[in-house]
Amino acid sequence: MPLVVYSLLRLALLVAAVVAGWAVGMRGWLLVVVATVVAWAVSYLVLNGRRAAAATWLAERAERRRASGRRISAHVDADDAAEDAEAERLGSRSTVPAPQPRSHGQAEAEQHAVGELERAGRGEDGAQQDAARPEQDGSHEDPGGDGQQQHQQ
Repeated sequence: MPLVVYSLLRLALLVAAVVAGWAVGMRGWLLVVVATVVAWAVSYLVLNGRRAAAATWLAERAERRRASGRRISAHVDADDAAEDAEAERLGSRSTVPAPQPRSHGQAEAEQHAVGELERAGRGEDGAQQDAARPEQDGSHEDPGGDGQQQHQQ
């Protein structure tokens, strides 16, 4: 809890520095930079006792966790155990069906259908792709963009 108090006090110092900078006419990014530096300096000088209390609290908390052998809280461990038990209870049952093997005839039929779509100028999504293919008669669109076609000589 001392860490929360220390953090809130530092945030309050930042807000106070922003308000003070605004009052003296600072605006924009300069206000943010100056307020941040001022708030850091003031918190370093004024909140020394709170910072030490927060550091002590964090060190004691880390030591308690190290002594107990846990890295996370007990309710997370209990939740993990419940999930593991549920997974073992379900065993090998799966909600995702295994893919069915295709016969040789079915695979040939799919390849034939894809080939027919490609010859018709349709992609996977069914959109026409004739514009992307060059013309069969050797002509191409005018690079000038007036819509007239020129023939190669």
